[in-house]
Amino acid sequence: MQFSIGNDHAGVDYKEAIVSYLISKGHEVLNHGTDSEDSVDYPDFIHPVAQDVSSKKSGLGIIICGSGNGASMTANKYQDIRSALCWSKEIVALARQHNNANILSLPARFISIPQAIAMVEVYINTDFEGGRHQNRIDKIPCM
Repeated sequence: MQFSIGNDHAGVDYKEAIVSYLISKGHEVLNHGTDSEDSVDYPDFIHPVAQDVSSKKSGLGIIICGSGNGASMTANKYQDIRSALCWSKEIVALARQHNNANILSLPARFISIPQAIAMVEVYINTDFEGGRHQNRIDKIPCM
């Protein structure tokens, strides 16, 4: 599978670890994140990820900023993006199973790199359950 990843200055080390993990599992990664810890504006690195996932250039996306909030808010501006801000493996599993999250937003200042890798593992190995959950997702878009 092809992933798209983006991060701001708070997520540089997280991105590097996640990219290495994904590649070790045979995935391809489009890297839209900064490689510098100098302060940057997170939307500049999140929009390309949301565009990749929205256009189906990438199957799933991963975004990282300090709190995960700004990144997720930016990605969720796209009509067919369901970005989930997650801080535990259990939340990740539910975001995939019930919400068919297609972008995982990680809060770099609140989780460790090993936790982030464990969450990414759950993200890529958990399937959407469909059924009643699809009915709810269908109600998300504004008219």
